[in-house]
Amino acid sequence: MQTIPNARLWHPQGWQDGVKLDVDAHGRIIRGTNGGTTPQRVVPGIANLHSHAFQRAMAGMAERQTNPEDSFWTWRETMYRFAERFNPEMLHAVAAQLYTEMLEAGYTTVCEFHYLHHAPDGKPYADPAAMSRALIEAAYDTGIRLTLLPVLYMTGGFDGRALGERQRRFGHDIDAYLRLLDTLRAEEHAMLRVGCALHSLRAVPPDAMGAVLEALPADSPVHIHIAEQVSEVEDCLATRNARPVEWLLANAQVDSRWTLVHATHLNEAEVQGIARSGATVAICPTTEANLGDGLFPLRDYLDAGGRWGIGSDSHISVSPVEELRWLEYGQRLVTRRRNIAVQADSPSVGETLMRGVAASAAAATGHDIGGLNDSEFADAVVFDITAPQFAGVRDEDALDRWIFSGNRNLVRETWVGGRCVVEQGRHFHSDAIADHCRAAIERLLAD
Repeated sequence: MQTIPNARLWHPQGWQDGVKLDVDAHGRIIRGTNGGTTPQRVVPGIANLHSHAFQRAMAGMAERQTNPEDSFWTWRETMYRFAERFNPEMLHAVAAQLYTEMLEAGYTTVCEFHYLHHAPDGKPYADPAAMSRALIEAAYDTGIRLTLLPVLYMTGGFDGRALGERQRRFGHDIDAYLRLLDTLRAEEHAMLRVGCALHSLRAVPPDAMGAVLEALPADSPVHIHIAEQVSEVEDCLATRNARPVEWLLANAQVDSRWTLVHATHLNEAEVQGIARSGATVAICPTTEANLGDGLFPLRDYLDAGGRWGIGSDSHISVSPVEELRWLEYGQRLVTRRRNIAVQADSPSVGETLMRGVAASAAAATGHDIGGLNDSEFADAVVFDITAPQFAGVRDEDALDRWIFSGNRNLVRETWVGGRCVVEQGRHFHSDAIADHCRAAIERLLAD
């Protein structure tokens, strides 16, 4: 039996002093024991609800203007050029580096929205799951908890056009896609869940969406990009006579197993509709800002009681602190007020943000995580309380200090399933993983 050391432990209900977490052989918490007063502080690990691992390799390489009207759509062309160069070995190396960075920053679970399925010519590998297995192996090698979300990608737009040349390695027909899911689900274990990702309404025709949803297990997580860009909303209105979220809520059984990624451009009815459905919105502030997509209507969504979490998406930043900080800062910039993400029972922005990510973690990932409660997996982050940023720390300001005190990493240890994978701020295998990633990126850029 493993024990996470004695600490002052944060739950969504507040701080509890002197708790040692006993963990069974499967990585689940079996009880918390009183170890006496201690200055050490522990919080639940953060779930990263949206990741495209391969895009970490191009971070900082799409920041030169290619068009006076640069937007997501011009950035996408750069992304396609990178995507077509990857093979399973390169993907494994880049993903392992990314997952190491996530663990060092306080992410303990990642939802991998994976659409890089086939060889660059669009033909399946001899093992059709080769690219998926590269991600699974990267997660295993680093010790991060994984929700693998193979993506169904069928058409190039709402008009049903065929996939373009640069999209051909993404594509599946329905039967091949369902076979891939069946193959991967057979390999699930405590650290791996396999769900379904529908790339977007423009990439999955309505009939195909219905067929896939009907074939899924009842408890399968379902993720979808939606309402990320204004042009997407306009195209959906033109072809389906409804806004994207409006159409989805009317045509699918959207419930707590769904995660709507971005959902940036919503009207009031859609805000209320998502909240009523029980679905989670995966907000990715650093990527949405980097792409110039827009700001999620956070205050209205909180008032509606909506469930939400964060993702690092394109990985121009790999930090839950930065995602949470800029989720709040974006709201301050548009309202010209401070302290927007608060609740009636808590004036602390940090506490409200941490409650949000904790409340969505289990439903969005399919793993029993989020609050460090009995029977949940023991995924925890230990703060470096020796850092000057925590001098004189109190319960009421500990989370705010973590999120709003700058860019020094304040994570000392990260535990996943009761296993310590980061100590003194460094992953146990960070040097070897970085060497492999460096070599892979050099090969990728040399091709």
